[in-house]
Amino acid sequence: MADIVRQWIEQSGYLGVALLMFLETVFPPIPSEVIMPLSGLQAQRGTMSLAGVIAAGTAGAMLGNILWYVAARWLGIDRFRPLVERFGRLLTLDWREVQRADDFFDRWEKWFVCLGRMMPTIRSLVSVPAGLFGMRPVPFVLWSTLGTTGWTGALASAGYLLGRNWRDVDAWLGPLSTGIMLVLLAWYLFRVATWKPRQG
Repeated sequence: MADIVRQWIEQSGYLGVALLMFLETVFPPIPSEVIMPLSGLQAQRGTMSLAGVIAAGTAGAMLGNILWYVAARWLGIDRFRPLVERFGRLLTLDWREVQRADDFFDRWEKWFVCLGRMMPTIRSLVSVPAGLFGMRPVPFVLWSTLGTTGWTGALASAGYLLGRNWRDVDAWLGPLSTGIMLVLLAWYLFRVATWKPRQG
């Protein structure tokens, strides 16, 4: 997998970095923990600039972020309610929980979006509540860009500084991402097994 990513970046340059990060955000077949450190390694070798790599990675990821935001915004809270009422067990949600989540998001939306973009696994999901609960487009793009730049910048810089030892980044973040996914899956299965709708 890493060899394919490396070849793509070498052949396509900044456009390749942006496209890979877009794909990773929309449907993560390749983790950013591989894409961006490899891009940083190419910057160290002089084929690209570190700033350009970070900008390309951020741009590609933001296109994916905006795509998910627009889809969730189109769905909206009104269209979401019938889904909750019909598929509550699968979603492990009742309407009171959705309303509480909406209130929480209204209070903390900027921090949720910005910091969420810098968390493995979770970062790709942040756009959904932002769009669903109606976060305004300009703050969404601003705070998402700040968080996404922090994430891509940290990974690219690590690859740039570590050079051929860039795999050390994935050695640390890879298990962390897997661990988060397993925790989320276990939590979801537990919720499905124990979920009961509440009235009101």
